[in-house]
Formats: sequence, C-alpha cells, structure tokens
Amino acid sequence: MSQNAYSGLTPEEVAKSREKFGSNQEDIKERNAALDLLRDIVTEPMFILLVASAVIYFVLGEKSEAVIMLVAILIVASISFYQERRSHNAMEALKKLSSPLAYVCRSSAWEEIRSEELVVDDLISVEDGDLVPADALVLECHDFSVNDSILTGESLPVFKSKTSNENTIYKGTLVLTGYCVAKVTAVGAGTALARVEKSIRNLQTEKTPLQLQIRKFVVRMVAFGSAAFLLVWILAYYQSGDLLQGLLHGLTLAMSVLPEEIPVAFSAFMALGAYRLLKENVIAKHPYTVEALGAATVICVDKTGTLTKNEMRLADVYDHGTGQFTDWQNGEAAFSKTLEYAMWASEPEPFDPMEESIHSAYEMSAPADKRPNFRITHEYPISGVPPIMTHVHIDREGNYVVASKGGLETILSQSTLSDDEKNKIYELGLSIAEKGKRVLGVAEARPDIEQLPASQDQFVFEFLGLISFNDPPKENIDEVISSFYEAGISVKMITGDYPGTARAVAEQVKIRHEGEVVCGSEIMKMKDEEVAEVAGRANIFARMFPDAKMRIISALKKRGEVVAMTGDGVNDGPALKASHIGISMGRKGSEVAKSEASLILVDDDLSHMVDAVAMGRKIYENLKKAIQYIISIHIPIILIVTLPLLLFWEFTEIFTPVHVIFLELIMGPTCSIIYENEPIEANSMKRPPRKMSATFLSINELAISIFQGLAITLACLWLGYDTFSRSGDESLSRTVIFSTLIFSNLFLTFINRSFYYSVFTTLKYRNNLLPVVIAVSLALLFAAIYIEPVSGIFGFKPLSAGYIVLSVFAAFAGTFWMEFWKAAKRSRGSAD
Repeated sequence: MSQNAYSGLTPEEVAKSREKFGSNQEDIKERNAALDLLRDIVTEPMFILLVASAVIYFVLGEKSEAVIMLVAILIVASISFYQERRSHNAMEALKKLSSPLAYVCRSSAWEEIRSEELVVDDLISVEDGDLVPADALVLECHDFSVNDSILTGESLPVFKSKTSNENTIYKGTLVLTGYCVAKVTAVGAGTALARVEKSIRNLQTEKTPLQLQIRKFVVRMVAFGSAAFLLVWILAYYQSGDLLQGLLHGLTLAMSVLPEEIPVAFSAFMALGAYRLLKENVIAKHPYTVEALGAATVICVDKTGTLTKNEMRLADVYDHGTGQFTDWQNGEAAFSKTLEYAMWASEPEPFDPMEESIHSAYEMSAPADKRPNFRITHEYPISGVPPIMTHVHIDREGNYVVASKGGLETILSQSTLSDDEKNKIYELGLSIAEKGKRVLGVAEARPDIEQLPASQDQFVFEFLGLISFNDPPKENIDEVISSFYEAGISVKMITGDYPGTARAVAEQVKIRHEGEVVCGSEIMKMKDEEVAEVAGRANIFARMFPDAKMRIISALKKRGEVVAMTGDGVNDGPALKASHIGISMGRKGSEVAKSEASLILVDDDLSHMVDAVAMGRKIYENLKKAIQYIISIHIPIILIVTLPLLLFWEFTEIFTPVHVIFLELIMGPTCSIIYENEPIEANSMKRPPRKMSATFLSINELAISIFQGLAITLACLWLGYDTFSRSGDESLSRTVIFSTLIFSNLFLTFINRSFYYSVFTTLKYRNNLLPVVIAVSLALLFAAIYIEPVSGIFGFKPLSAGYIVLSVFAAFAGTFWMEFWKAAKRSRGSAD
C-alpha cells in the first residue's frame, strides 16, 4: 500500500486526542520552574545569613539596618532568580531544538514534526535507522525488524508484521531493516519505555571533574567560614561583652567567606555557553559538554559528508561481462548490466545521494525502464565486513532479480571468479580508489526463489562489475583542518572506504600523515597495547566498522586524549557515546547518531566545530577569570573583618553585614555578567588544549589571586589605619577603607580580564555590559557616601576630593602591580 493511501488525523482530531491522552512527553509531575528556583534561592546559605542578620538588627532595635538587609535580601534573590531563570530558559530552548523528529500523516499529507507533538491514533512511518517515536500498532510493513534491547536487553533483531504476534513497535527501539506504517497506541507516560525510565529517574547523574573540583572548593570554604564564624563570634564577644554584637561580627565574616557566586557563575557560564553555541549552528544537548570542548585533543572525523560534500556522483562503471569501462564523470553514458543491477540493489525510492545518482544514470541510459514492472519482495539488511546489501525483486510473470552491491572484498569472496580473476578485479578497484573515489562491487545471484537463504552471506554471486563515485571535498575543509592543528588538536580520519580512497582524500584536505593507512581488520587482530600505539601514531584508518572504531576510541582515551568524534550512521552510535564529545550531523545524521551524540552540527559544517572549540576555551578561561576575581576580592573583605579583631585594634567594627551585602551586590554582577560576556583572547586558539585531569586553578594561578587579595587588603587597611591615626574618626576611616575597596574592585575587574595581555590591550575588547556595571557600582558608592540617610545607615562620612584621590591612588597601587607581572610574563613568552 502506498503512503498516499492514508489520510491520518485532522487538526480537530489531533486536539481531541491530545486533550484525552496527552502529548508524547514524560509525565513527570508538573512542576513550577519559578517556584523551584525560589525554593533553591531561599535555602542558599547566603540567604539564610541575610535573614539572620536582619533578625538580629530588629532585636537590637536598629530598624534602618534591618530594612537595608531586607531590601538586600530582595535584591540578592532577584539577581539569583534572574540568572537561574536565564540559564533555565536557555536550556529549555536547546531541548526543543534537539528533540527528535517523527514522520506523521495528517490531513492526507506526510510531514515531519517534533516527536513530542505526536498523539494517540496518529499514523507514523519509520524506516531503517530510525528510533521509534511512540508505541504503535503495525498497519503495513516490508522486511521490517527492530532492536528491542532498550526494553528487553536482547540485541537480536525482532521481525514485526501486521499479522504476527509481534505487531507492536515501542518508543525508543531502533529500526534495523525495512519500513513500516503504524498507528500510535500510546504516548508519553503510557509507553513501555516511560514505565522503564520511571524506575531509574531518581538516579544521580555523574558529576564532571570540574563540577567536583568546584564543589570541593566551595565545601572547604563553607567549612572554613563556619569555623571562622565561631572564632570571631567568641573573640568579638570577649572584647565587647555583647553577645549579639559578637554574633553580628561572626555573621559578617561568614558572609564574606561564603563564595556563593562560584556555583551560580559555573551554572550560568555553562548553560549560556551552550545557548551561545546554538548561534554557531551547534546544538549542545547538555551544558556541561561545553566543559570538555576546550580540552579536546583529538578529533576523529568521518570522510563522507564531513570532509566531503556527500554528493556521490557516479564516476565510472566497469562491466566485467563485456569489459566495457564507462567514464560517466566526463560525459560518457552507456547502459550495462552492472549499472542495471546496481540500480536493483538500491532503494526503489532512493534518498541517499549515491543511490540517487545510480537511478539517474539508469533512467538516462536504459533502453526501457523496467522498474514499474517489478516490486521488491525481500531486502537483506546491510551486513558483512565490508558491508553489502541485497534486494530481491519480482515482476507479474514471476521473473525475479537478486541484486547485490557493496564492499568489493565481500562481493568477490562470495563470487564464482577464480583467484586470479579476483586479484585482477581487486587491483582494478584499488587503482580507482587511489584517485579518491568510492568503489563498490556489483553482483547477481540465482537462488531458488522459494527457498531464499536466511542471510545474504549464504549467496553465491555471479560477479558483474564495479561502479565508482566521486565525492569532492568541501571548499573550506582544508582551512578547518588547519585550524584544528593550530589549536593543538590532532585530526584522524576514520572511514569505511578503501585505504587508497582514504589516503587520496587525506591528501586533498591536508590531513597530516606519514602514508600509513590502518584497516579495521588489522585493528581487530592487535593486542590492546598495539592498538594504543597505532591509534597514537596513525592518522588514517580505512575499512573501519563499529567494533574497530570502538577499539580506536577506547585506545585514544586510555592514552589520556580527550576525544571528539563525528558520525552520522546507525552504526556510529556506540563510538559516539564512548567518545568524550560525540558529534552528529544535523541534516544527514540518523536519529540514533543524534540521540547518542553530545553535539549536533545543524548544517553538517565541520567548521562550526572550530567555533565550538573556541567557545569552549573562551567559557573555561572566562570562568577561571571570574573565580580568580572572586577569590581576590573576598580575601580583603575577610581580612578587613578579622585582622582588627586579631590585632586588638582600637577600631574593630569596620564592616557589618550591611557593608558586606553591599559588596556582594557589586561582586555578583561583575562575576557573572561581565566575565561571561568577555570575548576570547587572541592567543587562546594558538595554545595546546588544557588537560581534563588538571586542577581547575593551578598553584601559580591560585597564588596570584591570593597575592592580589593581600595587596588590596594592605592598600585598604594602610590607608584606613593612617586616616584613623590622624583623625581618630571611625566613620571617616570606615568610608576611606570601603571606598578604597570599591575602587580596587573596579581596577581588579579591568586587570583580570587577561592574565597575559596588558590592561591597555584588553580595553579594546568589546564588552557592552562592562561600562554599565562600572557606572552602576560608582553610582551606588557615591550614593552611599553622600546621600542621607543612606550614609548614616552605612556609618559613612562624606569624603573630600583629597580623600577620594587618596583612595583611588591606594587602590591603583594595590592592583596595578599586576601589570608588571604580566609584562614579565609576556617577555618570557609564557602563556601559562
């Protein structure tokens, strides 16, 4: 039955079905994302500390300070809510774009829709390589088999038909052979897959190395803050004799120690990074894939459609029976039995460029078109090493055709040719392949049509000839390969084609190699140690099949490489899943490849992977800058709170929770907004990839951040101590220290935009949010100093122009020494 015979549901019927049975989505208890975010915010340690401080201020009768804390609570909650909501919306948009598609008949027309939009009673069509989008009852099928292992654990093919007991297909299962039209019987939570997934939904997802490192750092800081809180509370109580005032001192320190910006910054950077990748036509299915991108050391690329255009134009036809060699590429056109049987071995309605080219050549050259008289009765799935495919056709008079095409070695091994003839044909195939062409063998079989063999490897073939195809490289691919090399990323070609074809294409696209081509059959004979050595040495792998690909990927990972791999076929799924970064093609990629990949190139253009790697490095580097900034600016706050107490200064109550929360309101946006928007540095893609196992912040990087914090502390306390010694005015000294810290924060923001290039270089970097955050910070500072009653709440005193200049000068001295360190670093030529 033709697909045109179906009418499908009308829009009205779709709406009724969706209302009655729901949509094809997991029936997870509907949760309000906004309420979830608010719950997470109010359980954060910083929020709890702010509430505690407000309560204490109310108890002490300091209502102005209490109100300030309540306002601060609202502001902090709003900022956190905005950042988390922004990240959440970005990920929701990505989920929609990465959703699989379903081929459905509605209102007598077949169309592609997102699988989530399917409803019960929809008519769907699936074919080999598809993932079944919903549970459905088979209405029509042809040589249709699926892999139900996702439900049963058994990987053997299960043949389905309308009349057998196996007449239901299930969501998530893989179509192995044939095609099927089916009527949807269950969607969403009603599917068999949903019932299986429900039992594992609460399992924890494994954390990435960077997540674990950041979590460990934050936990340590929280533990340190808790201990310091108790120490300062006791010490302040000992000196003042006031329990609540001592508690405020302790809370002030705890707030200054708590690095709550770090996990927020990490989540925001990764989620927004994934969203930014979308603008480069790259869909990152999980935000933490971004973490691995910048660390990729090897990219394994397929040939067809990745390095080449996937146009597969018919180039040559060699007919063994007549000895005729037709150069179709240069305008020759001649009919032959080889061409005819290549057509019979192709899909009746071709969608692959190679088979489309075969059908086109047949139409052009055949004396009479036999296709309308025949129908396909059996289709053997692609199998063998290298793979072949076989089709059986029969006409109304009972005449049949058994045609096969595919890997020349497999065709020859099952043929009746003598060994000498096989060798000559094989050498001819190699000579054609050396020109960069794909070569296939063509054969026919004459079995008893009533007793067809169970598998095609049982056929005895009559060899008919060779066909070859030319698939030119993409125009920009040599530049893409060069960009990978410049970024310190090795490129390896992994293809199922002939060694000669692979070598010729590698030459054309400028893949570096020493002439060595390793075949899949060789890989399977090697020991693991040998595979590891070959995987590191060779860059061209030919005649590869799934098991061989998996051994190469595993060997590279054991060597400590961070592996990215491209793939588009059903058989690429395991290797894509095994690699650190699986990359599927958006246009020609199978649903299996897309489901197993972590990245999808929307337009199949490998150049976007260069952009993706650059984005990964930029995000990682900017996150490091943000966290180094957080460390550097937290140190002076901690020390300004604690040192006067520890040194028994006369003036100890420099900062209170009100001052710390004011600083948090400035530091949070600086960290998450400014640094997230920073452009990639000029030398980023010219450095080798970072090691995934490396500590997020090296000892040197952490030391620099600590020194920056200590220098700012020295500048603030030196000027504050000097001011208090001269004037004896606590309010004036507090204002000077606070102003110096704010100016230091602003200078630090500029300086830490690069730990290599000078601030005069980074001033040229475009970041539209930078002047906004700087202007708002200065406006808040001057409002706190010069506007009553705000200045009274903060315990500030208006500063003269002289003190403002002194504060700026002290802040400059406490931060700009870093420029001399960067200059020395540049003179050594070191980027680390």
